[in-house]
Amino acid sequence: MLHAVLPAALLSLAALPAAAESFSRISDKSEFVETVSGKELRLGMFGISLQVEEDGEIKGRALGWDVTGTWEWQDGYFCREMDWSGYPIPKNCQLVEARGGEEIRFTVDKGEGDSASFKLR
Repeated sequence: MLHAVLPAALLSLAALPAAAESFSRISDKSEFVETVSGKELRLGMFGISLQVEEDGEIKGRALGWDVTGTWEWQDGYFCREMDWSGYPIPKNCQLVEARGGEEIRFTVDKGEGDSASFKLR
């Protein structure tokens, strides 16, 4: 059951309520790298902590287990493939939006699906 719930949390969490400052789309790879470079992406309620590296690597932990993966930028979208402790999370291209330097939101299926918002630390 847990293996079914966490990928949904990692990739399909419903968007959090909007605050005063709205999200702005990131459609350029260099802007994305600048936004996440050296930062940890955290989703505390699920114990998710990820680093998205400039070289295309994703690493971190979720509910105490390792998360690994790779990413690339394609046609204005963040495309990633991951593994959560032996559970594959298939490739998906996602719309990326940021709110200041404090929060980043990924929306699966090029912005057509569910969203997950991460705090940038």
